Amino acid sequence: MNFKNTIFLLFRKYSFFRVLFYVFVIALALGVVSVATVKSKRIPVISSVIPVVGSPGDTMVIRGSNFGSTRGTNFVEIGGSRITASGYITWTDTLIKLTIPSNVQDGLVIVTTQSGKSKPGFFANEAGIPVAVKQDKKTSEPVITQITPASGSYGTLITIMGSGFGTSRGESKVYFTANVDESSLSSALGSGQGEVTADFDFSVLSASESDYDYEYWSDSEIRVRIPDGATTGGVYVKTDKGKSNPINEEIKLAAGSKNYHTRKTYIIQLNADIDSIDTKKGTAITLRVPRPVVTSRQPMVELTECSPEPVISDYKNTVIHQLELQKASSKSGKIRFSHNFVVSSYAVKSEINAKAVKPYSPTVKSRIFFKNATAADSLIQCTNEDVITLAKEIIGKETNPYIQAKLIYDYLLRNYTLRDSLRKSDASPLDLLKSKKGDAYDLAIFYTTLLRAAGIPAEPVAGILVDSEMKNQAHWWTEFYVEGFAWIPVDVALGMELPYKAFRPVENSAEFYFGNIDSQHIAFSKGWNEIKQTISQNSKIVYRPKTYALQSIWEESSEGDVNYSSLWNDPIVLGLY
Repeated sequence: MNFKNTIFLLFRKYSFFRVLFYVFVIALALGVVSVATVKSKRIPVISSVIPVVGSPGDTMVIRGSNFGSTRGTNFVEIGGSRITASGYITWTDTLIKLTIPSNVQDGLVIVTTQSGKSKPGFFANEAGIPVAVKQDKKTSEPVITQITPASGSYGTLITIMGSGFGTSRGESKVYFTANVDESSLSSALGSGQGEVTADFDFSVLSASESDYDYEYWSDSEIRVRIPDGATTGGVYVKTDKGKSNPINEEIKLAAGSKNYHTRKTYIIQLNADIDSIDTKKGTAITLRVPRPVVTSRQPMVELTECSPEPVISDYKNTVIHQLELQKASSKSGKIRFSHNFVVSSYAVKSEINAKAVKPYSPTVKSRIFFKNATAADSLIQCTNEDVITLAKEIIGKETNPYIQAKLIYDYLLRNYTLRDSLRKSDASPLDLLKSKKGDAYDLAIFYTTLLRAAGIPAEPVAGILVDSEMKNQAHWWTEFYVEGFAWIPVDVALGMELPYKAFRPVENSAEFYFGNIDSQHIAFSKGWNEIKQTISQNSKIVYRPKTYALQSIWEESSEGDVNYSSLWNDPIVLGLY
Protein backbone atom coordinates (compact mmCIF):
# COMPACT_ATOMS: atom_id res chain seq x y z
CA MET A 1 0.00 0.00 0.00
CA ASN A 2 1.48 3.36 -0.95
CA PHE A 3 1.74 6.54 1.13
CA LYS A 4 -1.23 8.30 -0.55
CA ASN A 5 -3.63 5.37 0.05
CA THR A 6 -2.53 5.21 3.70
CA ILE A 7 -3.36 8.90 4.25
CA PHE A 8 -6.76 8.48 2.51
CA LEU A 9 -7.81 5.61 4.83
CA LEU A 10 -6.71 7.53 7.90
CA PHE A 11 -8.90 10.47 6.88
CA ARG A 12 -11.91 8.13 6.58
CA LYS A 13 -11.36 6.37 9.91
CA TYR A 14 -10.08 9.12 12.23
CA SER A 15 -10.67 12.79 12.98
CA PHE A 16 -8.71 15.50 11.17
CA PHE A 17 -6.29 16.21 14.05
CA ARG A 18 -5.56 12.55 14.62
CA VAL A 19 -4.76 12.27 10.94
CA LEU A 20 -2.35 15.17 11.16
CA PHE A 21 -0.62 13.47 14.06
CA TYR A 22 -0.18 10.21 12.15
CA VAL A 23 1.06 12.08 9.07
CA PHE A 24 3.69 13.81 11.20
CA VAL A 25 4.85 10.52 12.70
CA ILE A 26 5.12 8.87 9.27
CA ALA A 27 7.02 11.85 7.83
CA LEU A 28 9.38 11.85 10.78
CA ALA A 29 10.06 8.16 10.31
CA LEU A 30 10.80 8.65 6.61
CA GLY A 31 13.17 11.52 7.48
CA VAL A 32 15.08 9.39 9.96
CA VAL A 33 15.47 6.64 7.33
CA SER A 34 16.69 9.22 4.80
CA VAL A 35 19.27 10.68 7.21
CA ALA A 36 20.46 7.19 8.13
CA THR A 37 20.86 6.37 4.44
CA VAL A 38 22.88 9.54 3.81
CA LYS A 39 25.07 8.87 6.84
CA SER A 40 25.65 5.29 5.72
CA LYS A 41 27.12 6.57 2.44
CA ARG A 42 30.14 8.26 3.93
CA ILE A 43 32.77 8.82 1.28
CA PRO A 44 36.25 7.87 2.56
CA VAL A 45 38.67 10.79 3.04
CA ILE A 46 42.49 10.52 3.07
CA SER A 47 44.23 13.14 5.20
CA SER A 48 47.77 11.73 4.98
CA VAL A 49 49.83 8.94 3.42
CA ILE A 50 53.08 7.98 5.13
CA PRO A 51 55.54 7.40 3.60
CA VAL A 52 55.11 9.38 0.37
CA VAL A 53 58.32 7.74 -0.84
CA GLY A 54 58.95 4.13 0.16
CA SER A 55 60.06 0.65 -0.83
CA PRO A 56 58.46 -2.79 -1.06
CA GLY A 57 58.12 -4.30 2.42
CA ASP A 58 57.73 -0.93 4.16
CA THR A 59 54.61 -0.25 6.23
CA MET A 60 52.28 2.38 4.78
CA VAL A 61 50.04 4.30 7.18
CA ILE A 62 46.93 5.98 5.75
CA ARG A 63 45.06 8.35 8.06
CA GLY A 64 41.70 9.90 7.42
CA SER A 65 38.02 9.13 8.01
CA ASN A 66 35.10 7.00 6.82
CA PHE A 67 37.24 3.95 6.04
CA GLY A 68 34.82 1.67 7.90
CA SER A 69 35.32 -0.01 11.26
CA THR A 70 36.26 -3.28 9.51
CA ARG A 71 37.74 -3.88 6.08
CA GLY A 72 35.12 -6.24 4.70
CA THR A 73 35.07 -5.67 0.95
CA ASN A 74 36.82 -2.32 1.24
CA PHE A 75 40.30 -2.02 -0.29
CA VAL A 76 43.29 0.22 -1.06
CA GLU A 77 44.87 0.79 -4.48
CA ILE A 78 48.44 1.98 -5.07
CA GLY A 79 49.34 2.99 -8.60
CA GLY A 80 46.24 1.23 -9.97
CA SER A 81 46.99 -2.10 -8.26
CA ARG A 82 44.71 -3.39 -5.50
CA ILE A 83 46.34 -4.51 -2.25
CA THR A 84 45.57 -8.18 -1.56
CA ALA A 85 43.95 -9.33 1.70
CA SER A 86 47.23 -10.56 3.18
CA GLY A 87 48.78 -7.10 2.82
CA TYR A 88 46.59 -5.36 5.44
CA ILE A 89 47.88 -5.01 9.01
CA THR A 90 45.27 -2.70 10.55
CA TRP A 91 41.92 -1.35 9.37
CA THR A 92 39.82 1.09 11.39
CA ASP A 93 37.52 3.94 10.47
CA THR A 94 40.39 6.45 10.70
CA LEU A 95 43.55 4.39 10.20
CA ILE A 96 44.82 1.82 7.70
CA LYS A 97 48.18 0.08 7.94
CA LEU A 98 49.43 -2.15 5.12
CA THR A 99 52.62 -3.68 3.79
CA ILE A 100 53.81 -2.14 0.51
CA PRO A 101 53.85 -5.00 -2.06
CA SER A 102 56.87 -6.09 -4.07
CA ASN A 103 55.36 -4.98 -7.39
CA VAL A 104 54.52 -1.47 -6.19
CA GLN A 105 54.47 1.26 -8.85
CA ASP A 106 54.45 5.04 -8.63
CA GLY A 107 50.95 6.43 -8.53
CA LEU A 108 47.86 7.41 -6.64
CA VAL A 109 46.75 5.95 -3.32
CA ILE A 110 42.97 5.48 -3.18
CA VAL A 111 40.71 3.99 -0.48
CA THR A 112 37.51 2.43 -1.84
CA THR A 113 34.47 1.45 0.26
CA GLN A 114 30.83 0.70 -0.54
CA SER A 115 30.19 4.43 -0.30
CA GLY A 116 32.70 5.33 -3.02
CA LYS A 117 36.32 6.25 -3.67
CA SER A 118 38.44 8.71 -1.72
CA LYS A 119 40.29 11.60 -3.26
CA PRO A 120 43.80 10.31 -3.98
CA GLY A 121 47.08 10.59 -2.17
CA PHE A 122 50.42 10.01 -3.91
CA PHE A 123 53.17 7.42 -3.50
CA ALA A 124 56.53 6.96 -5.25
CA ASN A 125 58.81 3.93 -5.26
CA GLU A 126 62.11 4.90 -3.67
CA ALA A 127 64.05 2.81 -6.19
CA GLY A 128 63.44 5.43 -8.90
CA ILE A 129 64.26 8.51 -6.84
CA PRO A 130 67.74 10.04 -6.67
CA VAL A 131 67.21 10.64 -2.96
CA ALA A 132 68.73 7.87 -1.00
CA VAL A 133 67.75 5.59 1.80
CA LYS A 134 68.55 6.38 5.41
CA GLN A 135 72.15 6.06 6.39
CA ASP A 136 73.40 3.58 8.96
CA LYS A 137 73.48 5.65 12.15
CA LYS A 138 76.12 3.41 13.72
CA THR A 139 78.67 4.44 11.13
CA SER A 140 81.61 6.51 12.34
CA GLU A 141 83.25 9.34 10.44
CA PRO A 142 84.57 8.02 7.09
CA VAL A 143 88.28 7.39 6.61
CA ILE A 144 90.08 6.52 3.34
CA THR A 145 93.18 4.37 3.58
CA GLN A 146 93.84 3.67 -0.09
CA ILE A 147 92.57 4.32 -3.64
CA THR A 148 93.54 2.02 -6.52
CA PRO A 149 94.53 2.57 -9.21
CA ALA A 150 96.19 5.88 -8.35
CA SER A 151 95.51 7.31 -11.81
CA GLY A 152 92.96 6.96 -14.57
CA SER A 153 90.73 8.77 -17.05
CA TYR A 154 87.00 9.44 -17.22
CA GLY A 155 85.13 6.17 -16.74
CA THR A 156 88.01 4.36 -15.00
CA LEU A 157 86.75 2.17 -12.14
CA ILE A 158 88.59 2.94 -8.91
CA THR A 159 88.37 1.14 -5.56
CA ILE A 160 88.32 3.17 -2.36
CA MET A 161 89.32 1.27 0.78
CA GLY A 162 88.80 2.49 4.32
CA SER A 163 86.14 2.52 7.02
CA GLY A 164 83.00 4.33 8.12
CA PHE A 165 81.46 4.58 4.64
CA GLY A 166 78.15 3.05 5.78
CA THR A 167 76.57 -0.29 4.93
CA SER A 168 74.52 1.38 2.17
CA ARG A 169 75.25 4.48 0.15
CA GLY A 170 72.10 6.41 0.96
CA GLU A 171 72.78 10.11 0.51
CA SER A 172 76.53 9.59 0.76
CA LYS A 173 78.67 10.54 -2.22
CA VAL A 174 82.21 10.37 -3.55
CA TYR A 175 83.62 13.76 -4.52
CA PHE A 176 86.38 14.51 -7.01
CA THR A 177 88.27 17.71 -7.76
CA ALA A 178 86.37 19.57 -10.48
CA ASN A 179 88.08 20.58 -13.72
CA VAL A 180 86.91 24.21 -13.63
CA ASP A 181 88.53 27.54 -14.35
CA GLU A 182 87.06 30.19 -12.06
CA SER A 183 89.53 32.89 -13.13
CA SER A 184 87.43 33.69 -16.21
CA LEU A 185 84.42 34.85 -14.19
CA SER A 186 83.57 38.40 -15.16
CA SER A 187 83.30 40.97 -12.38
CA ALA A 188 80.98 42.87 -14.70
CA LEU A 189 78.26 40.39 -13.88
CA GLY A 190 77.90 41.99 -10.46
CA SER A 191 78.60 41.15 -6.84
CA GLY A 192 75.44 39.04 -6.56
CA GLN A 193 77.25 36.00 -7.91
CA GLY A 194 78.75 35.13 -4.53
CA GLU A 195 75.46 35.63 -2.73
CA VAL A 196 73.52 33.34 -5.06
CA THR A 197 76.09 30.52 -5.03
CA ALA A 198 77.55 30.98 -1.54
CA ASP A 199 76.45 27.56 -0.28
CA PHE A 200 77.70 25.57 -3.27
CA ASP A 201 81.26 24.30 -3.69
CA PHE A 202 82.17 24.46 -7.38
CA SER A 203 85.69 23.14 -6.75
CA VAL A 204 84.39 19.58 -6.43
CA LEU A 205 81.88 17.35 -8.20
CA SER A 206 80.33 14.04 -7.23
CA ALA A 207 80.22 10.81 -9.22
CA SER A 208 77.33 10.79 -11.65
CA GLU A 209 74.00 9.08 -10.95
CA SER A 210 72.88 9.30 -14.58
CA ASP A 211 76.07 7.65 -15.86
CA TYR A 212 75.76 4.88 -13.23
CA ASP A 213 79.21 5.67 -11.82
CA TYR A 214 78.49 4.00 -8.46
CA GLU A 215 78.96 0.23 -8.74
CA TYR A 216 79.50 -1.02 -5.17
CA TRP A 217 79.23 0.42 -1.66
CA SER A 218 80.01 -1.13 1.71
CA ASP A 219 81.30 0.15 5.03
CA SER A 220 84.91 -0.53 4.07
CA GLU A 221 84.97 -0.55 0.25
CA ILE A 222 83.56 1.60 -2.54
CA ARG A 223 83.86 0.98 -6.26
CA VAL A 224 83.11 4.05 -8.33
CA ARG A 225 84.04 5.41 -11.76
CA ILE A 226 85.89 8.68 -12.32
CA PRO A 227 83.18 11.08 -13.52
CA ASP A 228 83.16 13.37 -16.52
CA GLY A 229 84.49 16.78 -15.46
CA ALA A 230 86.99 15.63 -12.82
CA THR A 231 90.68 16.56 -12.71
CA THR A 232 93.77 15.58 -10.78
CA GLY A 233 93.32 16.33 -7.09
CA GLY A 234 91.81 15.12 -3.86
CA VAL A 235 89.08 12.47 -3.72
CA TYR A 236 86.97 12.15 -0.57
CA VAL A 237 83.85 10.41 0.74
CA LYS A 238 81.06 12.40 2.39
CA THR A 239 78.42 10.77 4.61
CA ASP A 240 75.99 12.12 7.19
CA LYS A 241 78.83 11.70 9.70
CA GLY A 242 81.17 14.04 7.85
CA LYS A 243 83.92 14.13 5.23
CA SER A 244 86.78 11.70 4.94
CA ASN A 245 90.40 12.64 4.46
CA PRO A 246 91.19 13.38 0.78
CA ILE A 247 93.57 11.20 -1.21
CA ASN A 248 95.06 12.39 -4.47
CA GLU A 249 93.95 10.78 -7.75
CA GLU A 250 95.75 11.59 -10.98
CA ILE A 251 93.44 11.97 -13.96
CA LYS A 252 94.79 11.88 -17.51
CA LEU A 253 92.85 12.09 -20.76
CA ALA A 254 94.90 10.23 -23.33
CA ALA A 255 92.89 11.63 -26.22
CA GLY A 256 93.25 15.31 -25.33
CA SER A 257 91.94 17.80 -22.79
CA LYS A 258 88.66 19.28 -21.63
CA ASN A 259 88.19 22.56 -19.78
CA TYR A 260 85.18 24.04 -17.99
CA HIS A 261 85.18 27.83 -17.89
CA THR A 262 83.13 31.07 -17.97
CA ARG A 263 80.55 30.03 -15.41
CA LYS A 264 77.23 31.84 -15.48
CA THR A 265 74.46 31.59 -12.90
CA TYR A 266 70.84 32.10 -13.92
CA ILE A 267 67.57 32.52 -12.06
CA ILE A 268 64.92 30.80 -14.16
CA GLN A 269 61.18 30.86 -13.55
CA LEU A 270 58.72 28.23 -14.79
CA ASN A 271 54.96 28.80 -14.55
CA ALA A 272 52.00 26.60 -15.44
CA ASP A 273 48.32 27.60 -15.13
CA ILE A 274 45.24 25.42 -14.74
CA ASP A 275 42.10 27.38 -15.68
CA SER A 276 38.44 27.14 -16.82
CA ILE A 277 37.78 24.17 -14.57
CA ASP A 278 34.40 22.51 -15.10
CA THR A 279 33.83 19.19 -13.40
CA LYS A 280 30.93 17.51 -11.65
CA LYS A 281 32.98 14.75 -10.09
CA GLY A 282 36.25 14.93 -8.21
CA THR A 283 39.03 14.62 -10.76
CA ALA A 284 42.70 14.16 -9.87
CA ILE A 285 45.41 15.86 -11.87
CA THR A 286 49.18 15.38 -11.65
CA LEU A 287 51.67 17.87 -13.09
CA ARG A 288 55.27 16.93 -13.93
CA VAL A 289 57.27 20.14 -14.08
CA PRO A 290 60.75 19.63 -15.62
CA ARG A 291 63.80 20.44 -13.51
CA PRO A 292 67.09 21.56 -15.07
CA VAL A 293 69.35 18.52 -15.18
CA VAL A 294 72.54 18.19 -13.09
CA THR A 295 75.66 17.41 -15.14
CA SER A 296 79.38 18.17 -14.91
CA ARG A 297 78.77 21.21 -17.13
CA GLN A 298 75.72 22.26 -15.10
CA PRO A 299 76.65 21.27 -11.54
CA MET A 300 74.32 23.48 -9.50
CA VAL A 301 70.53 23.25 -9.80
CA GLU A 302 68.46 24.45 -6.85
CA LEU A 303 64.71 24.90 -6.52
CA THR A 304 64.55 28.08 -4.42
CA GLU A 305 60.84 28.91 -4.63
CA CYS A 306 57.84 26.69 -5.38
CA SER A 307 54.14 27.48 -5.05
CA PRO A 308 52.04 25.58 -4.18
CA GLU A 309 54.09 23.06 -2.19
CA PRO A 310 54.85 20.03 -4.42
CA VAL A 311 54.18 16.42 -3.49
CA ILE A 312 57.80 15.57 -4.42
CA SER A 313 60.35 18.22 -5.39
CA ASP A 314 62.70 15.93 -7.35
CA TYR A 315 61.49 12.69 -8.90
CA LYS A 316 62.97 11.52 -12.21
CA ASN A 317 64.04 15.07 -12.95
CA THR A 318 60.57 16.54 -12.39
CA VAL A 319 58.71 18.45 -9.70
CA ILE A 320 55.43 16.66 -8.97
CA HIS A 321 52.24 18.54 -8.12
CA GLN A 322 48.90 16.89 -7.44
CA LEU A 323 45.47 18.39 -6.90
CA GLU A 324 41.79 17.52 -6.98
CA LEU A 325 40.02 19.74 -9.51
CA GLN A 326 36.57 19.84 -7.94
CA LYS A 327 37.95 21.22 -4.70
CA ALA A 328 40.22 23.65 -6.50
CA SER A 329 37.51 24.96 -8.83
CA SER A 330 35.33 25.97 -5.90
CA LYS A 331 38.00 28.35 -4.63
CA SER A 332 39.15 30.22 -7.73
CA GLY A 333 39.05 30.10 -11.50
CA LYS A 334 42.80 29.79 -12.05
CA ILE A 335 45.55 27.90 -10.26
CA ARG A 336 49.17 28.93 -10.91
CA PHE A 337 52.13 26.64 -10.30
CA SER A 338 55.30 28.72 -9.99
CA HIS A 339 58.92 27.58 -9.69
CA ASN A 340 62.19 29.48 -9.40
CA PHE A 341 65.45 27.67 -10.09
CA VAL A 342 69.02 28.84 -9.62
CA VAL A 343 71.20 27.17 -12.26
CA SER A 344 74.95 27.51 -12.85
CA SER A 345 76.49 26.35 -16.12
CA TYR A 346 79.94 26.32 -17.66
CA ALA A 347 81.21 26.66 -21.18
CA VAL A 348 83.17 23.60 -22.33
CA LYS A 349 86.26 23.62 -24.53
CA SER A 350 87.51 20.30 -25.87
CA GLU A 351 90.83 19.62 -27.56
CA ILE A 352 90.89 16.09 -28.94
CA ASN A 353 93.63 14.10 -30.59
CA ALA A 354 91.46 12.04 -32.92
CA LYS A 355 94.21 9.49 -33.55
CA ALA A 356 94.33 8.64 -29.83
CA VAL A 357 90.62 7.71 -29.70
CA LYS A 358 90.02 3.96 -29.72
CA PRO A 359 86.93 1.83 -30.45
CA TYR A 360 84.79 1.00 -27.43
CA SER A 361 86.08 -1.80 -25.22
CA PRO A 362 83.88 -4.70 -24.05
CA THR A 363 83.95 -3.17 -20.54
CA VAL A 364 82.39 0.09 -21.74
CA LYS A 365 79.89 -1.72 -23.95
CA SER A 366 78.67 -3.72 -20.95
CA ARG A 367 77.82 -0.61 -18.89
CA ILE A 368 74.17 0.36 -18.45
CA PHE A 369 74.57 3.91 -19.74
CA PHE A 370 76.17 2.58 -22.97
CA LYS A 371 73.29 0.20 -23.62
CA ASN A 372 70.74 2.94 -22.97
CA ALA A 373 72.55 5.47 -25.15
CA THR A 374 72.81 3.15 -28.16
CA ALA A 375 69.28 1.68 -28.04
CA ALA A 376 66.15 2.83 -29.86
CA ASP A 377 63.41 4.53 -27.85
CA SER A 378 60.24 6.54 -28.48
CA LEU A 379 62.30 9.49 -29.67
CA ILE A 380 65.43 8.02 -31.27
CA GLN A 381 64.44 5.51 -33.98
CA CYS A 382 67.94 4.28 -34.69
CA THR A 383 66.81 0.82 -35.85
CA ASN A 384 65.12 2.30 -38.92
CA GLU A 385 66.69 0.59 -41.96
CA ASP A 386 67.01 3.80 -43.97
CA VAL A 387 68.79 5.48 -41.06
CA ILE A 388 71.20 2.55 -40.67
CA THR A 389 71.91 2.56 -44.40
CA LEU A 390 72.63 6.30 -44.42
CA ALA A 391 74.91 6.04 -41.37
CA LYS A 392 76.93 3.28 -43.05
CA GLU A 393 77.23 5.30 -46.27
CA ILE A 394 78.55 8.32 -44.38
CA ILE A 395 81.15 6.60 -42.17
CA GLY A 396 82.29 4.01 -44.73
CA LYS A 397 85.09 1.85 -43.33
CA GLU A 398 86.02 4.29 -40.56
CA THR A 399 86.16 2.60 -37.11
CA ASN A 400 87.22 5.53 -34.94
CA PRO A 401 84.02 6.69 -33.13
CA TYR A 402 85.19 10.31 -32.84
CA ILE A 403 85.96 10.54 -36.55
CA GLN A 404 82.67 8.78 -37.33
CA ALA A 405 80.76 11.41 -35.33
CA LYS A 406 82.65 14.20 -37.14
CA LEU A 407 81.93 12.65 -40.55
CA ILE A 408 78.19 12.54 -39.80
CA TYR A 409 78.26 16.13 -38.49
CA ASP A 410 80.09 17.41 -41.57
CA TYR A 411 77.71 15.49 -43.84
CA LEU A 412 74.68 17.20 -42.28
CA LEU A 413 76.26 20.63 -42.59
CA ARG A 414 77.07 20.05 -46.26
CA ASN A 415 73.84 18.41 -47.38
CA TYR A 416 71.08 19.68 -45.08
CA THR A 417 69.42 23.05 -44.62
CA LEU A 418 68.30 24.72 -41.40
CA ARG A 419 64.71 26.02 -41.38
CA ASP A 420 64.01 29.51 -40.09
CA SER A 421 61.08 28.33 -37.92
CA LEU A 422 59.95 25.17 -36.17
CA ARG A 423 57.97 22.64 -38.15
CA LYS A 424 54.62 21.43 -36.83
CA SER A 425 54.90 19.55 -33.56
CA ASP A 426 53.92 16.12 -34.91
CA ALA A 427 56.41 16.17 -37.79
CA SER A 428 58.90 13.31 -37.60
CA PRO A 429 62.65 14.07 -37.70
CA LEU A 430 62.96 11.06 -40.03
CA ASP A 431 61.33 13.24 -42.69
CA LEU A 432 64.83 14.66 -43.13
CA LEU A 433 65.83 11.45 -44.92
CA LYS A 434 64.01 12.83 -47.95
CA SER A 435 63.49 16.56 -47.36
CA LYS A 436 67.03 17.28 -46.08
CA LYS A 437 65.64 20.36 -44.38
CA GLY A 438 64.73 20.68 -40.72
CA ASP A 439 64.58 22.89 -37.65
CA ALA A 440 66.91 22.83 -34.62
CA TYR A 441 64.89 20.05 -32.98
CA ASP A 442 64.87 17.89 -36.14
CA LEU A 443 68.61 18.24 -36.66
CA ALA A 444 69.52 17.38 -33.05
CA ILE A 445 67.27 14.31 -33.00
CA PHE A 446 68.33 13.21 -36.49
CA TYR A 447 72.04 13.59 -35.67
CA THR A 448 71.60 11.62 -32.43
CA THR A 449 69.71 8.93 -34.34
CA LEU A 450 72.48 8.57 -36.92
CA LEU A 451 75.11 8.33 -34.17
CA ARG A 452 73.26 5.54 -32.39
CA ALA A 453 72.71 3.75 -35.70
CA ALA A 454 76.50 3.79 -36.07
CA GLY A 455 76.93 2.30 -32.59
CA ILE A 456 78.05 5.54 -30.93
CA PRO A 457 76.43 6.28 -27.54
CA ALA A 458 74.60 9.59 -27.89
CA GLU A 459 71.91 11.55 -26.04
CA PRO A 460 69.66 14.36 -27.24
CA VAL A 461 69.70 17.37 -24.92
CA ALA A 462 66.79 19.80 -24.57
CA GLY A 463 66.71 23.13 -22.82
CA ILE A 464 66.85 26.84 -23.52
CA LEU A 465 69.33 29.09 -25.27
CA VAL A 466 69.82 32.46 -23.54
CA ASP A 467 71.07 35.28 -25.74
CA SER A 468 73.02 38.42 -24.83
CA GLU A 469 69.75 40.38 -24.47
CA MET A 470 68.46 37.93 -21.82
CA LYS A 471 65.89 36.52 -24.23
CA ASN A 472 65.61 32.76 -24.47
CA GLN A 473 64.19 30.13 -26.76
CA ALA A 474 63.70 26.37 -26.62
CA HIS A 475 66.73 24.63 -28.07
CA TRP A 476 68.14 21.15 -28.70
CA TRP A 477 71.62 19.73 -29.15
CA THR A 478 73.52 16.41 -28.75
CA GLU A 479 76.20 14.81 -26.61
CA PHE A 480 78.11 11.70 -27.68
CA TYR A 481 80.48 9.53 -25.68
CA VAL A 482 84.13 8.71 -26.35
CA GLU A 483 85.87 6.19 -24.11
CA GLY A 484 88.29 7.87 -21.74
CA PHE A 485 87.07 11.33 -22.71
CA ALA A 486 83.37 11.01 -21.78
CA TRP A 487 80.65 13.27 -23.21
CA ILE A 488 81.32 15.65 -26.10
CA PRO A 489 78.78 18.40 -26.97
CA VAL A 490 77.62 19.03 -30.54
CA ASP A 491 75.12 21.69 -31.64
CA VAL A 492 74.20 21.08 -35.27
CA ALA A 493 71.78 24.03 -35.55
CA LEU A 494 74.33 26.55 -34.24
CA GLY A 495 76.93 24.91 -36.45
CA MET A 496 74.60 25.83 -39.31
CA GLU A 497 74.57 29.40 -37.92
CA LEU A 498 71.15 29.49 -36.29
CA PRO A 499 70.48 33.22 -35.58
CA TYR A 500 71.66 33.78 -32.01
CA LYS A 501 73.25 36.65 -30.11
CA ALA A 502 76.05 35.10 -28.08
CA PHE A 503 77.87 36.98 -25.32
CA ARG A 504 81.08 36.17 -27.10
CA PRO A 505 80.63 35.86 -30.89
CA VAL A 506 82.07 32.73 -32.48
CA GLU A 507 84.24 33.15 -35.58
CA ASN A 508 83.75 29.69 -37.07
CA SER A 509 80.42 28.22 -35.91
CA ALA A 510 80.80 24.96 -37.83
CA GLU A 511 84.15 24.25 -36.20
CA PHE A 512 83.33 25.55 -32.72
CA TYR A 513 80.04 23.73 -32.08
CA PHE A 514 81.54 20.30 -32.66
CA GLY A 515 83.17 19.57 -29.30
CA ASN A 516 82.57 22.92 -27.62
CA ILE A 517 79.58 24.67 -26.06
CA ASP A 518 79.02 28.04 -24.41
CA SER A 519 77.52 28.66 -20.98
CA GLN A 520 74.32 30.09 -22.49
CA HIS A 521 72.89 26.58 -23.00
CA ILE A 522 70.65 25.59 -20.05
CA ALA A 523 69.76 21.88 -20.15
CA PHE A 524 66.42 20.63 -18.78
CA SER A 525 66.78 17.04 -19.96
CA LYS A 526 69.45 14.72 -21.28
CA GLY A 527 67.95 11.75 -23.10
CA TRP A 528 64.32 10.75 -23.35
CA ASN A 529 62.50 10.79 -20.00
CA GLU A 530 59.89 8.00 -20.21
CA ILE A 531 57.35 8.65 -17.45
CA LYS A 532 54.76 6.04 -16.49
CA GLN A 533 51.10 6.90 -15.98
CA THR A 534 50.43 7.07 -12.25
CA ILE A 535 46.64 7.43 -12.09
CA SER A 536 45.45 4.61 -14.37
CA GLN A 537 46.06 3.16 -17.80
CA ASN A 538 43.00 5.04 -19.05
CA SER A 539 43.87 8.42 -17.60
CA LYS A 540 44.22 11.40 -19.90
CA ILE A 541 47.76 12.62 -20.51
CA VAL A 542 49.30 15.73 -22.03
CA TYR A 543 52.56 15.48 -23.99
CA ARG A 544 54.33 18.63 -25.12
CA PRO A 545 56.51 17.98 -28.19
CA LYS A 546 59.30 20.28 -29.31
CA THR A 547 59.66 22.00 -25.96
CA TYR A 548 62.50 22.65 -23.53
CA ALA A 549 62.31 19.14 -22.01
CA LEU A 550 62.10 15.67 -23.56
CA GLN A 551 59.56 13.83 -21.39
CA SER A 552 56.58 11.64 -22.23
CA ILE A 553 54.06 13.08 -19.73
CA TRP A 554 53.64 16.69 -18.59
CA GLU A 555 50.23 16.37 -16.99
CA GLU A 556 47.81 13.54 -16.27
CA SER A 557 44.16 13.62 -15.22
CA SER A 558 41.87 10.84 -14.03
CA GLU A 559 38.92 9.56 -16.00
CA GLY A 560 35.64 11.42 -15.66
CA ASP A 561 33.52 14.24 -17.05
CA VAL A 562 35.94 17.12 -16.67
CA ASN A 563 36.98 20.11 -18.73
CA TYR A 564 39.86 22.42 -17.96
CA SER A 565 42.56 24.30 -19.80
CA SER A 566 46.26 24.26 -19.04
CA LEU A 567 48.90 26.77 -20.09
CA TRP A 568 52.58 25.93 -19.79
CA ASN A 569 54.45 29.21 -20.06
CA ASP A 570 57.88 29.44 -21.64
CA PRO A 571 60.78 29.69 -19.16
CA ILE A 572 61.65 33.22 -18.04
CA VAL A 573 65.19 34.28 -17.15
CA LEU A 574 64.81 36.59 -14.15
CA GLY A 575 68.48 37.22 -13.56
CA LEU A 576 72.05 36.48 -14.65
CA TYR A 577 75.07 36.58 -12.33
